[in-house]
Amino acid sequence: MNEEMIKINEAASYIRAHITIQPEIAIILGSGLGPLGDEIENPTIIDYKDIPHFPVSTVVGHAGKLIAGTLSGRPVLAMQGRFHYYEGHEMNVVTRPVRVFAKLGIHYLIVTNAAGGIKEDLNPGTIALITDHLSYMCPSPLRGENLDEFGPRFKDMTEVYSQALGKIAKEAAQELNISLGEGVYAYFRGPQYESPAEIRGIRAVGADMVGMSTVPEAIVARHCDMETLGLSLITNKAAGLSKEELSHTEVTAIAKQQETNMVALAKRIIAKWPK
Repeated sequence: MNEEMIKINEAASYIRAHITIQPEIAIILGSGLGPLGDEIENPTIIDYKDIPHFPVSTVVGHAGKLIAGTLSGRPVLAMQGRFHYYEGHEMNVVTRPVRVFAKLGIHYLIVTNAAGGIKEDLNPGTIALITDHLSYMCPSPLRGENLDEFGPRFKDMTEVYSQALGKIAKEAAQELNISLGEGVYAYFRGPQYESPAEIRGIRAVGADMVGMSTVPEAIVARHCDMETLGLSLITNKAAGLSKEELSHTEVTAIAKQQETNMVALAKRIIAKWPK
């Protein structure tokens, strides 16, 4: 058996043995967005360090815990923190949790992140729906031996982010009177922030927001035929679009300010999720 499949199976087996529910929805919580995990009812909490072949998250705002329980009445499995390419992990490690989710029989994925706004109306504090992505800077997480159990070698990427789930997100935001932007998310490897010239370049080809995560996970989820909803919290204007110097402190501060809206929106979306 492929070495990566062995690791996926061992991680999935460990998680399955330690939770009492069958999760329907997996949630990956990005920088500063971990408080949604605290809303999960009847939680079973597993530290990443205890899960076979899961690294430990090293980024501020990423707690490094897997939480199983119910949210808005639906069984969920949430990651408080994710793994990034810029931390030194290879793409198979960055995206391993998504394949573990698929192995556990989960068909839906919510990915969240903190992002820099490029489009004029995507200002700090705005929550935005990811409609598509640009992955020029993303080493393909499907590179190497194909894991046939999950999907074909050449997978269509026309609808990585589910339009049906996006419609539900818009309805939920309207019900809560939360302004929901939308746009194309561009991936950069990090950990340095993008240069103003890089931002001008990706804006010219259609990017509306930018960040250092999400795209690898979304690609693998699509390969696994999972339906994905992507949400970005705009925590700063991208390089060259503001006089402020970019910092992770600013990112986590804005994320904390918007905790209430992000949590409320996510809970309402899950309450409206397809049965």
